[in-house]
Amino acid sequence: MTLDIRKVVSVVETTRIEMGRPVDGLHRKVATGIVLTNPFAGSYIADLGPLVDLGAELGQALIEEAMAVLGCAASDVSAYGKAAVVGTNGEIEHAAALIHPKFGAPIRAVLGQGPAIIPSTKLLGGPGTRIVAPLTNCSDIWVFDDMDAIAFSIDDAPRPDEILAVLALGVGGRPLHRIGEPA
Repeated sequence: MTLDIRKVVSVVETTRIEMGRPVDGLHRKVATGIVLTNPFAGSYIADLGPLVDLGAELGQALIEEAMAVLGCAASDVSAYGKAAVVGTNGEIEHAAALIHPKFGAPIRAVLGQGPAIIPSTKLLGGPGTRIVAPLTNCSDIWVFDDMDAIAFSIDDAPRPDEILAVLALGVGGRPLHRIGEPA
């Protein structure tokens, strides 16, 4: 089984001024989405192993696309997250198979970091469904400065037999972060 990709879309957000104050350093988020055919749409399949295996290829494709538009080095990335919207002929478990067991390894390899989990969200929905990808620090989920999110949608995706998979990356944490360390 291979990825059958219909579309790739990226959104880049760079904050330069927040609350009327200039922001020091680079504060950037990118969300890259790949729209792919769901080979299991419309059927209950007990063995989701082929989707699990496809997760590694999907993770590799997403990190390559996201890094191409991020505009900085992989070592600058401090946070990551993932999300998926499954078209209405699929099921949430299809997203879980794709973005959990094997998805993260190629992302961590490119970033050269990442023992922390990659936080995620999953929804069942149709074209234009907006999903929010959470962001947490790549190495320590308790770094408050990197706790953030980015919203993402594509007007014509996912169609009923598709999945929209999203990788989010963050650089520099939230603008003007100042809440300190956990108690």
